[in-house]
Amino acid sequence: MVSSPSFVRQPECNGCVERFIRTLKEQLLWVRVFQNVEELRCALAEFRERYNQRWIVQRRGYLTPAQARQQLLALGAAA
Repeated sequence: MVSSPSFVRQPECNGCVERFIRTLKEQLLWVRVFQNVEELRCALAEFRERYNQRWIVQRRGYLTPAQARQQLLALGAAA
């Protein structure tokens, strides 16, 4: 194997998912204490719902992830 360094935005690699994990930590995991795994699971499900349905994302043209997904599906169906 040979090392293959990447540069900022060349390629973007996993920056998007790393940003999402940072947001998850800042908005949920670092601000609440969970008593058990079930409570954590429920909080993660609520966060996922809130993020997908109400979180406006600039890089998606100020749409929620659900709106951006619907827009892409409509473009795919029209093609």
